[in-house]
Amino acid sequence: MAEETTPQSTTPAAPPPAPPAAAAPAPATEAAVPVEQKLKVRKPRQRSCDEKDAKGKLCAGHLKRWYDYPKEVVARIGNDTEIYRCEFCKTLYKPDPKQMPHSFTLRY
Repeated sequence: MAEETTPQSTTPAAPPPAPPAAAAPAPATEAAVPVEQKLKVRKPRQRSCDEKDAKGKLCAGHLKRWYDYPKEVVARIGNDTEIYRCEFCKTLYKPDPKQMPHSFTLRY
């Protein structure tokens, strides 16, 4: 039996793909808060965010109590401070000075 040979291709092999020049930065985690974070005072009985974006659209995110905030926020607002944060735009809110604090159980 005669061996059959296949014709060799004359085109050069394609070079391997080059690695990306610059990798995309890692997305910011929820715990990482930039120093330029907005800090506002809540209005009486305010429950949603009243911050507007560049187009003038209202955020209206729920204000949630924030217990374990990073060191950058502690340096800015103080330690053991009652602080609230918008769930969407991450704006920080200090409590309304006219309301009783919700840090402890209300006793009547």
